Amino acid sequence: MTQLDSFTHEHLEMRFPTPEPGMEQDEEWCEIDEGGETRRIRFHDYAEIYRVPGLYERLFYQGLRCRSPAAVCGLLWEQLGRDAARHSLNVLEVGAGNGMVAEELDRRGAESIVGIDIIDEAAEAAERDRPGLYDDYHVIDLTDIPPDVREELRRRRFNCLVTVAALGFGDIPPEAFAAAYNLIAVDGWVAFNIKEDFLADGEQSGFARLIRRMLDDGTLQSCAQRRYRHRLSIAGEPLHYVAMAARKRGEAPL
Repeated sequence: MTQLDSFTHEHLEMRFPTPEPGMEQDEEWCEIDEGGETRRIRFHDYAEIYRVPGLYERLFYQGLRCRSPAAVCGLLWEQLGRDAARHSLNVLEVGAGNGMVAEELDRRGAESIVGIDIIDEAAEAAERDRPGLYDDYHVIDLTDIPPDVREELRRRRFNCLVTVAALGFGDIPPEAFAAAYNLIAVDGWVAFNIKEDFLADGEQSGFARLIRRMLDDGTLQSCAQRRYRHRLSIAGEPLHYVAMAARKRGEAPL
C-alpha cells in the first residue's frame, strides 16, 4: 500500500508526514492548516483533536479507515445472539471520547450507556457532536474515583463494559481498567480491543499481564476473539488488533 498523503476537512487542510524509520503507532502525527496557521497534532493528543468539530471522524475513520467500533460491538452482539440480554445492556463505556462507539452501541439496541473519559474535551465533544446519546458522562480518573461518583456508578448496576482503541498505550492504565471492570456485575459482558502485539507471548506490559492473569485464574472468561484491521498507519500499512468478547466471572485484582 502507498503512503497516505493529505486530505481536506471543511476549512482545514491536513497532511500526513513521510513516516520515519521505527516510528511507533503512538508517535504518529499530522499537520493541519487552519486560518493560515500550521500546527502539528499527535494522534494521541485527543484533547487537541476533539476541539475541532468532525476532525476525529475525518482523521481516523475516513482518512485512516478505522473499523474498531463496528468490529468490537459486532463481536459482542454475535456472542449475545438471541439472548434477551442484548436488549437490556446497561453499558459502561470507558475511554468514551466523542461518542463514536456509543453511537454503534445505540444503533444495535443498548438500553443505556454511561461514558467515562479523563479529559473535559472528550465530554464536550460528545455533547456537541452527539447530544443526548449518553445517559450520563463522567470526566474522572478511574484510579481515583470520587466517593460520590463511585456510589452513583454502582447504583447503575452495569452489566456490560466496553472500551475501544484505548488500551495498551497508557491512555487507560491497567489499574483504571480493573477499577472499571469491578463496577460491572458478575456474569456481565466485557468487550474491548487491543493491538495484537500487546497480547503476544512474552509481552510484559502491565495490561498484558493483567489480562493474562485474569484469564488464567478465571476472573475473565473469553467467549470469542477476532483479529482484524484496526486502521491504517500513516504509511498506509494495516494495523492489526484483536477484539475480545468475554464474561466477567470474578473481581479484578487492583
